[in-house]
Formats: sequence, structure tokens, C-alpha cells
Amino acid sequence: MTVRVTDDNLCSMENKNLWAPWRISYIKSLETEDDQSKRHTSGGPNPNRCFLCGASDVDLTEQQQKDQLVLHRGTHCLLMLNRYPYSNGHILVAPFDHVADIADMTNEQRSEMMELTNVANKAVRIAMNPQGVNIGINLGRCAGAGVPGHVHMHIVPRWHGDVNFMEVVGDVRVIPQSLQESYDMLLEAVQKVLDTDSQSSS
Repeated sequence: MTVRVTDDNLCSMENKNLWAPWRISYIKSLETEDDQSKRHTSGGPNPNRCFLCGASDVDLTEQQQKDQLVLHRGTHCLLMLNRYPYSNGHILVAPFDHVADIADMTNEQRSEMMELTNVANKAVRIAMNPQGVNIGINLGRCAGAGVPGHVHMHIVPRWHGDVNFMEVVGDVRVIPQSLQESYDMLLEAVQKVLDTDSQSSS
């Protein structure tokens, strides 16, 4: 049998949309642009501030850091597990400061963000054994940023076949491991990477 590929076929394939309705719970949890504006002009804490700001609090107890899924706190940035992951073991790296763009970060913040991104990349490879890793930043809501007011890096482990039609046909996204299990595995892996890097530099 011969399959003929025409321009019409290609156009048809390129124009398909995949919907991800499972993300609506994440979208509803986000602060509005008005909330962001209030936080910058009120001169005080805002109850509607973003979850990255909440995870960055210096007064968090060890248990509260676990509840917030914080994996590591650096000098300027933190590592945390994404509560609404694209895939199992999805890590975020963000500065403590609520800034919207990498251009608004200090040199020290940008440098530590990349160092912690490297730590996260190593950790997911140890803990999750992925076949690939997506690493990137979305700047602005139209570029896909879920929290456009607080810049953050995504480290997303990937496997062949991890994106399928379950979420479209069944309104279900399959995450094969609980957040707590992922957190425990990654916490151990992150510490292992930090210890190894520390020994290598000494």
C-alpha cells in the first residue's frame, strides 16, 4: 500500500490542537494581575501572593518547607517540586524575590539559578532515570508563564510515550507517582548532588 503525503495532509496535521483541561486547577490557583499590582504597591504582605513567594519565606519551619515541597534553599534562589507537574518529578528553580524577568534579577541571582538548575538536572537523572529533560523559562503569560510576575526555571524529566491521549480523551493526566514519593526521592538526590559537588570543589 502506498501512502501519499500532500500539502493538505501536512496542513491538517499542523493545525491539530491538544487540550489539557487538567491544568485548570492550576490556573485557578494563580494570583491575578491585579493581585500582583497590589503586592507591589501595598508596602506589605499580600494574602494572594504567589506560591513561589510563599515557598521563599525565611521563617518556614522544616515541616513547612516539606509541605511547600521545597527541596533546597540557596543564598538567592530555591529548588522546589512543582505541585501541578507536566510530568513526574517536575522541578522549579526561582529567586526569592518576586521579579518577572531574568533582566530584573541580579547577577548573583542569575548565577545561582543556573547552578541550581544544574543541581536539579543531575538530581532528576539520579532519582527518575529519565530518557530526556526539558529545561526552560517562560517569560510573560502569552509565552506560557503560569506565574508571570515571578520568574522561574522549569526542569521537566521526560520519557518516550509520557504524553498521550489520556488527558484529552479521558480528562485525565497520568502521573505514576505521588508528590510525596517524588519529593522524598528528589530530596535525597538533591542532597547527594550537593554533597558530591561540594567534595569536588574542595
